[in-house]
Amino acid sequence: MKKISALLTVSIFLVTLMFFGCSRGDNTSKSLTIKGSDTMVHLVSTWAEDFMLQHKDSEISVTGGGSGTGIAALLNGTTDITAASRKMKDKEWKLAEQSGIQPEEIVVARDGIAVVVNPENPVNELSIEQLGKIFTGAYVNWSKLGGPDKEIVVLSRDSSSGTYVFFQEKVLAKKDYTPKARLMAASSAIIQSVSADKWSIGYVGLGYAQEARDRVKIVAVKANADAPAIVPAPDTVKSGEYSIARPLHLYTNGNPTGLVKKFIDFCLGPEGQRIVQETGYVAISQ
Repeated sequence: MKKISALLTVSIFLVTLMFFGCSRGDNTSKSLTIKGSDTMVHLVSTWAEDFMLQHKDSEISVTGGGSGTGIAALLNGTTDITAASRKMKDKEWKLAEQSGIQPEEIVVARDGIAVVVNPENPVNELSIEQLGKIFTGAYVNWSKLGGPDKEIVVLSRDSSSGTYVFFQEKVLAKKDYTPKARLMAASSAIIQSVSADKWSIGYVGLGYAQEARDRVKIVAVKANADAPAIVPAPDTVKSGEYSIARPLHLYTNGNPTGLVKKFIDFCLGPEGQRIVQETGYVAISQ
Protein backbone atom coordinates (compact mmCIF):
# COMPACT_ATOMS: atom_id res chain seq x y z
CA MET A 1 0.00 0.00 0.00
CA LYS A 2 2.86 2.37 0.78
CA LYS A 3 4.33 1.74 -2.71
CA ILE A 4 0.97 2.43 -4.39
CA SER A 5 0.58 5.62 -2.36
CA ALA A 6 4.06 6.78 -3.33
CA LEU A 7 3.40 6.15 -7.01
CA LEU A 8 0.14 8.07 -6.79
CA THR A 9 1.93 11.00 -5.16
CA VAL A 10 4.54 11.07 -7.93
CA SER A 11 1.83 10.93 -10.60
CA ILE A 12 -0.07 13.83 -9.04
CA PHE A 13 3.16 15.83 -8.85
CA LEU A 14 3.95 15.25 -12.53
CA VAL A 15 0.43 16.20 -13.59
CA THR A 16 0.72 19.38 -11.54
CA LEU A 17 3.93 20.25 -13.39
CA MET A 18 2.30 19.70 -16.76
CA PHE A 19 -0.81 21.75 -16.13
CA PHE A 20 0.44 24.52 -13.91
CA GLY A 21 4.03 24.99 -15.11
CA CYS A 22 5.64 24.69 -11.68
CA SER A 23 9.34 25.54 -11.55
CA ARG A 24 11.71 22.65 -12.05
CA GLY A 25 15.26 21.80 -11.12
CA ASP A 26 15.33 23.25 -7.59
CA ASN A 27 18.33 22.91 -5.29
CA THR A 28 17.19 19.60 -3.74
CA SER A 29 16.08 17.74 -6.88
CA LYS A 30 17.96 14.55 -7.78
CA SER A 31 16.41 14.18 -11.25
CA LEU A 32 16.62 16.23 -14.45
CA THR A 33 14.81 16.26 -17.75
CA ILE A 34 16.57 17.51 -20.89
CA LYS A 35 14.60 17.94 -24.10
CA GLY A 36 15.21 19.42 -27.53
CA SER A 37 17.67 19.27 -30.39
CA ASP A 38 17.83 16.00 -32.29
CA THR A 39 21.32 17.01 -33.43
CA MET A 40 22.44 17.13 -29.80
CA VAL A 41 20.73 13.97 -28.50
CA HIS A 42 23.82 11.76 -28.81
CA LEU A 43 26.07 14.36 -27.16
CA VAL A 44 23.65 15.15 -24.31
CA SER A 45 22.92 11.45 -23.71
CA THR A 46 26.64 10.72 -23.40
CA TRP A 47 27.04 13.63 -21.00
CA ALA A 48 24.11 12.32 -18.95
CA GLU A 49 25.48 8.77 -18.79
CA ASP A 50 28.89 9.88 -17.60
CA PHE A 51 27.42 12.37 -15.13
CA MET A 52 25.16 9.71 -13.59
CA LEU A 53 28.13 7.37 -13.18
CA GLN A 54 29.76 10.04 -11.02
CA HIS A 55 26.53 11.01 -9.22
CA LYS A 56 24.91 7.69 -8.40
CA ASP A 57 21.85 9.28 -6.78
CA SER A 58 20.96 11.39 -9.83
CA GLU A 59 18.65 10.50 -12.71
CA ILE A 60 18.65 12.31 -16.06
CA SER A 61 16.09 11.79 -18.83
CA VAL A 62 17.11 12.92 -22.34
CA THR A 63 14.70 13.17 -25.29
CA GLY A 64 14.86 14.80 -28.72
CA GLY A 65 12.03 16.14 -30.83
CA GLY A 66 13.77 19.25 -32.17
CA SER A 67 14.99 22.55 -30.77
CA GLY A 68 11.56 24.17 -31.13
CA THR A 69 9.95 21.36 -29.17
CA GLY A 70 12.53 21.68 -26.41
CA ILE A 71 12.14 25.45 -26.18
CA ALA A 72 8.36 25.05 -25.97
CA ALA A 73 8.87 22.59 -23.09
CA LEU A 74 11.06 25.11 -21.26
CA LEU A 75 8.41 27.80 -21.70
CA ASN A 76 5.60 25.61 -20.36
CA GLY A 77 7.67 24.30 -17.46
CA THR A 78 7.95 20.65 -18.50
CA THR A 79 11.72 20.39 -18.84
CA ASP A 80 14.64 21.50 -16.68
CA ILE A 81 17.06 22.04 -19.57
CA THR A 82 16.51 22.62 -23.27
CA ALA A 83 19.13 21.53 -25.79
CA ALA A 84 18.98 23.79 -28.85
CA SER A 85 21.03 23.88 -32.03
CA ARG A 86 19.78 27.42 -32.69
CA LYS A 87 19.18 30.59 -30.73
CA MET A 88 15.72 31.32 -29.39
CA LYS A 89 13.60 33.41 -31.74
CA ASP A 90 12.23 36.85 -30.82
CA LYS A 91 8.72 35.47 -30.52
CA GLU A 92 9.96 32.76 -28.13
CA TRP A 93 11.63 35.38 -25.93
CA LYS A 94 8.34 37.30 -25.86
CA LEU A 95 6.41 34.16 -24.91
CA ALA A 96 8.95 33.50 -22.15
CA GLU A 97 8.44 36.99 -20.75
CA GLN A 98 4.66 36.55 -20.83
CA SER A 99 5.01 33.21 -19.01
CA GLY A 100 7.37 34.50 -16.34
CA ILE A 101 10.23 32.39 -17.69
CA GLN A 102 13.75 33.85 -17.76
CA PRO A 103 15.77 31.75 -20.24
CA GLU A 104 19.50 31.59 -19.64
CA GLU A 105 21.51 30.78 -22.78
CA ILE A 106 24.71 28.74 -22.41
CA VAL A 107 26.94 27.80 -25.37
CA VAL A 108 28.34 24.31 -24.70
CA ALA A 109 29.86 23.22 -28.04
CA ARG A 110 30.04 23.95 -31.75
CA ASP A 111 28.80 21.89 -34.68
CA GLY A 112 29.27 21.79 -38.42
CA ILE A 113 26.34 20.91 -40.67
CA ALA A 114 27.47 18.25 -43.12
CA VAL A 115 25.87 17.90 -46.55
CA VAL A 116 25.59 14.22 -47.44
CA VAL A 117 24.93 12.27 -50.63
CA ASN A 118 24.97 8.61 -51.57
CA PRO A 119 28.49 7.14 -51.99
CA GLU A 120 27.66 6.29 -55.63
CA ASN A 121 26.97 9.93 -56.47
CA PRO A 122 30.02 11.30 -58.37
CA VAL A 123 29.53 14.87 -57.08
CA ASN A 124 32.16 15.59 -54.42
CA GLU A 125 31.88 19.33 -53.83
CA LEU A 126 29.26 22.08 -53.99
CA SER A 127 29.19 25.81 -53.31
CA ILE A 128 26.82 27.51 -50.89
CA GLU A 129 25.10 29.07 -53.92
CA GLN A 130 24.61 25.67 -55.56
CA LEU A 131 23.26 24.20 -52.33
CA GLY A 132 20.82 27.09 -52.06
CA LYS A 133 19.55 26.37 -55.56
CA ILE A 134 19.20 22.66 -54.81
CA PHE A 135 17.24 23.14 -51.60
CA THR A 136 14.98 25.90 -52.95
CA GLY A 137 14.22 23.87 -56.08
CA ALA A 138 16.00 26.04 -58.67
CA TYR A 139 18.17 23.03 -59.54
CA VAL A 140 16.25 19.77 -59.96
CA ASN A 141 18.75 17.61 -61.88
CA TRP A 142 22.27 16.47 -61.00
CA SER A 143 23.44 17.28 -64.55
CA LYS A 144 23.42 20.97 -63.51
CA LEU A 145 26.12 20.14 -60.98
CA GLY A 146 28.44 17.91 -62.96
CA GLY A 147 26.53 14.74 -62.17
CA PRO A 148 24.39 12.41 -64.29
CA ASP A 149 21.02 13.20 -65.80
CA LYS A 150 19.11 12.18 -62.68
CA GLU A 151 16.48 14.01 -60.65
CA ILE A 152 17.69 15.43 -57.32
CA VAL A 153 15.81 14.06 -54.32
CA VAL A 154 15.92 16.75 -51.61
CA LEU A 155 15.81 15.67 -47.97
CA SER A 156 15.41 18.11 -45.09
CA ARG A 157 14.73 18.11 -41.37
CA ASP A 158 11.23 19.23 -40.39
CA SER A 159 10.45 22.78 -39.29
CA SER A 160 10.68 22.02 -35.56
CA SER A 161 14.39 21.33 -36.00
CA GLY A 162 16.99 23.95 -35.19
CA THR A 163 19.10 22.49 -37.99
CA TYR A 164 16.25 23.22 -40.45
CA VAL A 165 16.14 26.85 -39.31
CA PHE A 166 19.92 27.33 -39.35
CA PHE A 167 20.35 25.74 -42.79
CA GLN A 168 17.52 27.88 -44.16
CA GLU A 169 19.15 31.06 -42.86
CA LYS A 170 22.76 30.20 -43.73
CA VAL A 171 22.39 28.35 -47.03
CA LEU A 172 18.99 29.31 -48.45
CA ALA A 173 19.34 33.00 -47.47
CA LYS A 174 16.00 32.63 -45.63
CA LYS A 175 14.16 31.51 -48.79
CA ASP A 176 11.61 28.71 -48.60
CA TYR A 177 12.62 25.10 -49.08
CA THR A 178 11.38 23.50 -52.27
CA PRO A 179 7.87 22.08 -51.77
CA LYS A 180 9.25 18.81 -53.12
CA ALA A 181 11.62 18.44 -50.16
CA ARG A 182 10.94 15.35 -48.08
CA LEU A 183 10.82 16.46 -44.45
CA MET A 184 12.37 14.07 -41.96
CA ALA A 185 11.69 13.93 -38.23
CA ALA A 186 15.24 12.92 -37.31
CA SER A 187 18.80 13.12 -38.60
CA SER A 188 19.00 9.33 -38.53
CA ALA A 189 16.12 9.22 -41.03
CA ILE A 190 18.08 11.44 -43.43
CA ILE A 191 21.14 9.19 -43.14
CA GLN A 192 19.01 6.12 -43.83
CA SER A 193 17.29 7.72 -46.83
CA VAL A 194 20.54 8.99 -48.39
CA SER A 195 22.17 5.58 -47.99
CA ALA A 196 19.19 3.95 -49.73
CA ASP A 197 18.50 6.50 -52.51
CA LYS A 198 21.40 7.02 -54.95
CA TRP A 199 20.31 10.52 -56.05
CA SER A 200 19.22 12.06 -52.76
CA ILE A 201 20.92 14.84 -50.81
CA GLY A 202 20.43 15.93 -47.21
CA TYR A 203 22.11 17.67 -44.29
CA VAL A 204 22.87 16.49 -40.75
CA GLY A 205 25.02 17.41 -37.78
CA LEU A 206 28.70 16.59 -38.20
CA GLY A 207 28.63 13.86 -35.56
CA TYR A 208 25.89 11.96 -37.38
CA ALA A 209 27.72 12.25 -40.71
CA GLN A 210 31.02 11.03 -39.33
CA GLU A 211 29.39 8.03 -37.68
CA ALA A 212 27.74 7.09 -40.99
CA ARG A 213 30.80 7.45 -43.25
CA ASP A 214 30.39 3.87 -44.41
CA ARG A 215 26.86 4.63 -45.66
CA VAL A 216 26.96 8.25 -46.92
CA LYS A 217 29.48 10.59 -48.56
CA ILE A 218 30.22 13.97 -46.99
CA VAL A 219 30.34 16.73 -49.61
CA ALA A 220 33.05 19.40 -49.47
CA VAL A 221 31.53 22.90 -49.43
CA LYS A 222 32.79 26.14 -51.02
CA ALA A 223 31.82 29.40 -49.29
CA ASN A 224 31.65 30.96 -52.76
CA ALA A 225 32.49 30.00 -56.33
CA ASP A 226 36.16 31.02 -55.99
CA ALA A 227 36.77 29.62 -52.50
CA PRO A 228 38.42 26.27 -51.79
CA ALA A 229 36.16 23.30 -51.11
CA ILE A 230 36.29 22.47 -47.38
CA VAL A 231 35.29 19.16 -45.83
CA PRO A 232 33.54 19.58 -42.45
CA ALA A 233 35.66 18.29 -39.57
CA PRO A 234 36.29 19.43 -36.00
CA ASP A 235 39.43 21.35 -37.01
CA THR A 236 37.82 23.13 -40.00
CA VAL A 237 34.77 24.06 -37.92
CA LYS A 238 36.91 25.40 -35.07
CA SER A 239 39.15 27.40 -37.44
CA GLY A 240 36.17 28.90 -39.25
CA GLU A 241 37.26 27.45 -42.62
CA TYR A 242 34.07 25.44 -42.92
CA SER A 243 31.26 27.90 -43.45
CA ILE A 244 28.16 25.94 -42.38
CA ALA A 245 28.83 25.88 -38.65
CA ARG A 246 27.03 27.07 -35.50
CA PRO A 247 27.11 27.09 -31.69
CA LEU A 248 25.10 24.56 -29.69
CA HIS A 249 23.19 25.76 -26.63
CA LEU A 250 21.64 24.67 -23.39
CA TYR A 251 18.81 26.84 -22.02
CA THR A 252 17.61 26.94 -18.41
CA ASN A 253 14.96 28.96 -16.61
CA GLY A 254 17.08 31.59 -14.88
CA ASN A 255 20.62 31.10 -13.61
CA PRO A 256 21.21 27.36 -13.14
CA THR A 257 21.27 26.12 -9.56
CA GLY A 258 21.40 22.78 -7.79
CA LEU A 259 21.66 19.68 -9.97
CA VAL A 260 21.09 21.73 -13.13
CA LYS A 261 24.21 23.79 -12.36
CA LYS A 262 26.25 20.70 -11.50
CA PHE A 263 25.32 19.11 -14.82
CA ILE A 264 26.11 22.21 -16.89
CA ASP A 265 29.41 22.72 -15.05
CA PHE A 266 30.24 19.11 -15.96
CA CYS A 267 29.40 19.75 -19.64
CA LEU A 268 31.65 22.81 -19.74
CA GLY A 269 34.46 21.19 -17.75
CA PRO A 270 37.37 19.07 -19.02
CA GLU A 271 35.45 15.77 -19.02
CA GLY A 272 32.40 17.25 -20.70
CA GLN A 273 34.47 18.93 -23.41
CA ARG A 274 36.40 15.70 -23.97
CA ILE A 275 33.05 14.03 -24.65
CA VAL A 276 32.22 16.84 -27.10
CA GLN A 277 35.30 15.92 -29.13
CA GLU A 278 34.81 12.17 -28.85
CA THR A 279 31.24 12.38 -30.14
CA GLY A 280 32.20 14.33 -33.27
CA TYR A 281 31.39 17.88 -32.18
CA VAL A 282 33.76 20.78 -31.56
CA ALA A 283 34.82 21.74 -28.05
CA ILE A 284 34.63 25.38 -26.97
CA SER A 285 37.40 24.86 -24.41
CA GLN A 286 40.29 22.45 -24.09
